[in-house]
Amino acid sequence: MKRNLRGALIALACSLGVQAAEPIWDGNTVEMVSEKLADGVYAYYAGNARELNAKGGAAATSSGLIVGSKGALLVDTMLNRRLNAQVQQLSRKLGAKPILYAVNTSAHGDHAYGNMYLPAGTVVIQHAQTRRYMDQHLADDKAFMIKNFGAGRGIEEIEARTGDLLVAPGGTVTLDLGGRTVDVIDFGFAQTGGDLWVWEPQAKVLWSGNPVIAGKPALPWLLDGHLVATLETLRRVYDFLPADARIVPGHGVPIGKEDLKWHIDYLATIEAQVRTAIAQGLSLEQTVKQVAMPEFGGYALFGWVHPGLNVPAAYKDLGGK
Repeated sequence: MKRNLRGALIALACSLGVQAAEPIWDGNTVEMVSEKLADGVYAYYAGNARELNAKGGAAATSSGLIVGSKGALLVDTMLNRRLNAQVQQLSRKLGAKPILYAVNTSAHGDHAYGNMYLPAGTVVIQHAQTRRYMDQHLADDKAFMIKNFGAGRGIEEIEARTGDLLVAPGGTVTLDLGGRTVDVIDFGFAQTGGDLWVWEPQAKVLWSGNPVIAGKPALPWLLDGHLVATLETLRRVYDFLPADARIVPGHGVPIGKEDLKWHIDYLATIEAQVRTAIAQGLSLEQTVKQVAMPEFGGYALFGWVHPGLNVPAAYKDLGGK
């Protein structure tokens, strides 16, 4: 899983002319803000996320808080001590309740490294695959993150704090925060495997993590391939959501259910066009040229993520040779 992610992000850095000392977003400068979505339900995101999302730029990690009478649940714990302190401060200000649970939507460091700064009594919830990866590969992962997010961003000091409560593949864990329940769900393979979604049914808010990076014009990243499985999962999520649901994406401001169609339509179009190319006997290089899809070209990273990552992943997944 992480080998493909590493290669993808290195290619991204090269395509953007980014050096290790100049990360796509800087964990030493990001300032988090909050948005109230309902009583006791908040989204956290970078102060410049709305502007960046509108032009398809790369915003820092988004997060959130759900507060019940017993305590609160934090969605994702951020990259470093500085950003984790910001979301904990926002949580104290908005909830005034102890953080009973923290969910990591994936093993990615910007979603899980802040675990070590949580209160000792907080229960960390992860997918079983996320805990296995973090337990076995943290040193390598830190080296990779330092290379791509920059030295001196608080990554060097990270120590493993992995899941206390695990979600099994395809499983759901339901939590009682006091007058408010929350479901932590594995809907299936979504980006790199082990992805979790956090659903608050009363406010009808879903935190997606990285399977939905941001609203239009951002696009899915097939980091570990598996186009068909990813498309099936996003369709499953769409069918699960009520019409007035809101989604807090992994790196952006909240969007609506219908905004998810942009991501589904994009992947469905790739599937149809790559299947046609394979049936025509086209090589990968020829397929990349044929499956140009300029109608989805508004994403600032389109020139890398579409021809360099997603079309090749789809070609392989659909049986191209």
